[in-house]
Amino acid sequence: MKKFIALTATLSFLISCGSSDRGELVGVRGKKWRPEKPYGMTLVPGGAYIMGKSDDDLANVQDAPTKTVTVRSFYMDETEITNSEYRQFVEWVKDSTIRTRLAIQADEVGATPGSGGIGEYAFKDQEGAEKSPYDQYMYDNYWSLGDPNNPDDMYAGRRLNHKPKLIKDPQKYPDADYVEVMDSMYLPESESYNGLRTVDVSKLIFSYTWMDIDAAAKDKSTKSTRNKRSKYMRHEKVEVYPDTTVWIKDFAYSYNEPMHNDYFWHEAYGEYPVVGVTWQKAKAFCAWRTLNKNAYQKDKGNQFVNKFRLPTEAEWEYAARGGMESATFPWGGPYAKNDTGCFLANFKPNRGDYAADGALYTVEAQSFEPNDFNLYNMAGNVSEWTDSSYDASSYEYVSTMNPNVPDLNNNRKVIRGGSWKDVGYFLQVSTRDWEYADSARSYIGFRTVQDYMGTQNTANQQ
Repeated sequence: MKKFIALTATLSFLISCGSSDRGELVGVRGKKWRPEKPYGMTLVPGGAYIMGKSDDDLANVQDAPTKTVTVRSFYMDETEITNSEYRQFVEWVKDSTIRTRLAIQADEVGATPGSGGIGEYAFKDQEGAEKSPYDQYMYDNYWSLGDPNNPDDMYAGRRLNHKPKLIKDPQKYPDADYVEVMDSMYLPESESYNGLRTVDVSKLIFSYTWMDIDAAAKDKSTKSTRNKRSKYMRHEKVEVYPDTTVWIKDFAYSYNEPMHNDYFWHEAYGEYPVVGVTWQKAKAFCAWRTLNKNAYQKDKGNQFVNKFRLPTEAEWEYAARGGMESATFPWGGPYAKNDTGCFLANFKPNRGDYAADGALYTVEAQSFEPNDFNLYNMAGNVSEWTDSSYDASSYEYVSTMNPNVPDLNNNRKVIRGGSWKDVGYFLQVSTRDWEYADSARSYIGFRTVQDYMGTQNTANQQ
């Protein structure tokens, strides 16, 4: 042991002598970093503001007393996530699901790259394929092992081959194994109509893993137990396709079948906000967006970006206010019309009259004038999921710095902003509302945020 320590010290000395730091404390320098504004987002400079209702609480809910808080800087989507953007997520999951099934089928029949047919879609680490030393080691020690009683575990970590294009024309499927896989992705012929076979959306499942850092930091168990990261790893599996039936289920004795049939997939609604998305699906979208961006960053040799996530309730309200204190609406207020008598948001102005503002249902995500942070539809159109759990008394006990209630055991999640079917009260920037995390609605969507790297950018700078 003494020899090992002496050898280590000698090597450390030699390395130091051969370096270019001249023996000075210069720090460890990585790649030069430059902040990059995420596509479609705007910077919300952090600062302090008065959170809560500064005017009369007409509904007498009494869940938003005023409280001065401070939030850090962050980027936020300028618009709600649109159908087109969410479809990118769904298509990615569908593509990955098909490739995974093709690779598993190739594994089962022993097909390998170069053998033609389904073999071209085999796992990159499949037996017979040329492997790098790293892939060979991982295959021998991890990928080829697994729980035989858990079919998913046997393929955990295996690398898909994204190089060959998927063949979508049934007449050009290369072999029977490929046909079998593609057929498994669709509903049976007996459940099809109008001559169209429909993808079985229950097969479109996105799996991801995250670490519950909050639980790990608060764990008061012994150090040896606390250091086991696996204790705090959370594995999620989420069906990603929106629930299009919400257009019918949300409204009894109402004809909304065209919205059920066309709203999500038809290009006519591509720039409209996605709805029918649960809180869990919104969280899964954030995880995918992070994964998708960092895959590109890795390919280009760039540093990874911060994760995309849902905004906290305090962040959402701060962003909605657009830098204005004690305002009723994102545009100031207290009126929902401008000087020329035009409505400033998409909501239900009068009893039974949904179209007075020019729209019966939703409008395009980039509609009406943005607030002073260049954020569109922070009031009306669709309510928006936040990351925070709802507690009527939370304003009394949350921190004044980046307040949040991250209670995973509380299934009631805060939604903000009001929607196309709500009255003006719910459009107020201070009005709080909630919905169950596993609920999907025709009037709830979301937008994402990303933490700003650095602390020098605040709205309170002199």
